[in-house]
Amino acid sequence: MTEEKNQFEGKLKEGLGKLTGDKGKEIEGQVQNAVGKVQEGLEDVKKSVDGAVKGVKDSFDKKEKDAE
Repeated sequence: MTEEKNQFEGKLKEGLGKLTGDKGKEIEGQVQNAVGKVQEGLEDVKKSVDGAVKGVKDSFDKKEKDAE
């Protein structure tokens, strides 16, 4: 959720900066939006790794159960 909040706030700041001619606020918004996108990507990677680990663990658990 934090990543979505950062992206939303970043876009808002960027738009406000463009509207008011405040380049600093515009750049701040772009950076915050980019941070949100990176956070979102890292969360996706984390979920993928967690899924892969669970799959490997389940595979070993099944082999142990079959060996009994």
